[in-house]
Amino acid sequence: MTRRILITGASVAANTAAWWLGRHGFDVTVVERAPAFRDGGQNVDVRGVGREVLRRMGLERAALANGTGELGTVWVDGQGRVAVRAITEELGRDGPTAEMEILRGDLARLLYEQARERAAYRFGDSVRRIDEDGGLAEVAFASGRSERYDAVIVAEGVGSSTRDLVFPGENAPRWMNLTIAYFTIPRTSTDDRMWRWYNATGGRSVSLRPDRHGTTRAMLTLWGAPGGEQDWDRDRQQVFLRQRFGDAGWEAPRVLAAMEDSADFYLDVLRQVRMKRWSKGSIVLTGDAAWCATPLAGIGTTLAVTGAYVLAEEMARAERLPDAFAAYARAMRPMVGQAHGIPKLVPRLMHPRSPAGIRLLHAALRLANAPLIRGPATRLFGRPSAEPDLSRYATG
Repeated sequence: MTRRILITGASVAANTAAWWLGRHGFDVTVVERAPAFRDGGQNVDVRGVGREVLRRMGLERAALANGTGELGTVWVDGQGRVAVRAITEELGRDGPTAEMEILRGDLARLLYEQARERAAYRFGDSVRRIDEDGGLAEVAFASGRSERYDAVIVAEGVGSSTRDLVFPGENAPRWMNLTIAYFTIPRTSTDDRMWRWYNATGGRSVSLRPDRHGTTRAMLTLWGAPGGEQDWDRDRQQVFLRQRFGDAGWEAPRVLAAMEDSADFYLDVLRQVRMKRWSKGSIVLTGDAAWCATPLAGIGTTLAVTGAYVLAEEMARAERLPDAFAAYARAMRPMVGQAHGIPKLVPRLMHPRSPAGIRLLHAALRLANAPLIRGPATRLFGRPSAEPDLSRYATG
């Protein structure tokens, strides 16, 4: 009898799991709270074992072809002069900019377009309650319908409501003392194919990154203890940013002027998701809902793609789903644990408070990008990880 699987959230992890489970013959439904598929989001990258998963899906070339075109990263001073450069091609490896740089929405759509041929998608609905009944999950939806599934995969974001419904109080977040606002602004003639990163005093930074849609992706980043800013409404968040970045210099006035009209404005206070367990009966977590490592780890999307693939493969090969969930956890815990291990000192070092601190940062980055130092420097961006052994899973 075909197993019925519910996946919550149409995220990168969700679409990857739906593709592989559908390929293995599972009856898969993906439920998403949004009324339609969401294309939004900022730059993400896929590295190492994550690229192998996309290769096995036949999507690696498409992901590269849909990349942002970002060539590397430069740190600039208040006049826009380059203080440090890290060009991916010159490095001979992935650095702050990876070879596979793509917008989150573009990658999610690539996966979604393929997955919806193997799975049913239901938008505009969400999980209201899940009860265990004889090894099955009885799911009540906000729409009023109720259905039974052999398993529920929660593949939502860092603030997953379904995770908190099923695992109340079990997430012990690790706050990283970094607040980031992301949004898209009009492109100007000064924008190029580099990620331009400007540090201002007071633990602030302004970043501008290219995309392939004729616009520019902006980030305003602030180091400091969190004050619940992620829960404020949009207007209050933007007032806060204007107050904090009004005198930052460089392109900050342009970015702040375009912020109000941006359709995809999003502010988040970075925190890791720390769960002692990822499964409970017939329910299992994956992606950010299970382990959000924050963008500081440099492998968030790689983890999402890889974890979803490993989960699907273990579910396909196990007679009992709890055994599959346990094998998935054993395979992914080392990689997640290493991603979680980034010191909280890193965001502070990358966001100095004084002019002298900024000069010291630039000097350290120049040293890190020197040929003899490049290997150890990978610990700052895209650190080597304890990747699962994908040779265990058939590729045909």
